[in-house]
Amino acid sequence: MTSDDLGRLRRAALRVDARTPAHRDRALDGLRALALMAVPTGHWLLGGLTRSDDGALHNASPLSHLGFFAPVSWVLQMLGVFFLVGGHASVLSLRRATERGDSTAAWLRGRLARLGRPVVGVTAVWALLLPLLHASGVPGATLRTGAVLVVQPLWFVGVYAGVTALTPYSVRAARRLGGWAAAPLLGAVAVVDLLRYGPWASAVPDWLALVNLLPGWLFAYQLGVAWGMGRFGRRGAWLLLCGGAALFAVLLLVFHYPASMVGVPGEARTNSHPPSLLVLALASAQCGAAVLLRQRLGRWLRRPALWAPVVAVNLSAMTIFCWHQSAMLAVAVPSAAFGSVPGLTGAPDSLGWVAARLCWLPLFAAALLGIGRLTRRFETPWTGVPRAVRTAAGALAACFAVYALAVV
Repeated sequence: MTSDDLGRLRRAALRVDARTPAHRDRALDGLRALALMAVPTGHWLLGGLTRSDDGALHNASPLSHLGFFAPVSWVLQMLGVFFLVGGHASVLSLRRATERGDSTAAWLRGRLARLGRPVVGVTAVWALLLPLLHASGVPGATLRTGAVLVVQPLWFVGVYAGVTALTPYSVRAARRLGGWAAAPLLGAVAVVDLLRYGPWASAVPDWLALVNLLPGWLFAYQLGVAWGMGRFGRRGAWLLLCGGAALFAVLLLVFHYPASMVGVPGEARTNSHPPSLLVLALASAQCGAAVLLRQRLGRWLRRPALWAPVVAVNLSAMTIFCWHQSAMLAVAVPSAAFGSVPGLTGAPDSLGWVAARLCWLPLFAAALLGIGRLTRRFETPWTGVPRAVRTAAGALAACFAVYALAVV
């Protein structure tokens, strides 16, 4: 990079900084960007692909072979922080909407539309891509693998939409109980885990685990709502940090919860689908640390060079989230023609794979940047788009959903 390039980047960063309102809470944006970028990093680093003899690609995971990767998942699983910031932002957004005279239903429709447009966009595009890729000779097994990878992060959008719809109720709970409103959610997950993993586990139906979906992901969001209302501060943050860390250690060392925060192929138990008590313990510690670091992070982000990337990430949040797996596939699928490529389509079972995968990450990021330039329009309101086009996009998205459900 030349000095002229560096100069242009500095000037751009200064312009972004100058356009930022003085009242903007930069720390919240920084936390959101950090949690968001942990998602593609985690999927790119903790997920792998292997090439079979017929040239098809299949999902694989280094966690099946490299046990030391489990602590990496503790760092990269930052959904607790994302829900925390989401709850904080939602309560402030709802308050502003109410002050403008908007109804809660209108506010919710706007929030859900912002989440739904990019999801419809990515699934509609993939519905068009699948027959084209099949016609070009891409194996069916590769297409099924791709569909699984594309859908993998999208479940989160549905969960996030669900907890967002509960914002008015979270506000009422936080108004009465403050940060303690999240405690019953933690207790509910603990009870379900006790039933699932206790001595009577064989008599407990498998569907009971699904009960953890709502309280498990609402926990950090409820904390964020209380934080946004000023009902949760540094004392509670210290309690969360220390209590969450202690509970995390006890669950790992005494109750032998799986060490990985994401699912490991072949393992009978998983922490994330649905969330176990270990996920909430980690979220507690992360949320406590986030609240405690808020002021310091805000000061750091007064520097234009640090603030500009945060703005860029937040402006393209859903694009990054919805398309990062497609970026990896855009690199991996063509490479299958060249055999097993280390770090890309080779077995993720050695330190050599880790080193090679780290070298591939910049290319994945470049592919995501290129895809994002074309697809970011899905995040903006579809005003001016003909009704027939919107209807066709919805129909294509539904077709992809049916296909994905059949192969996941």
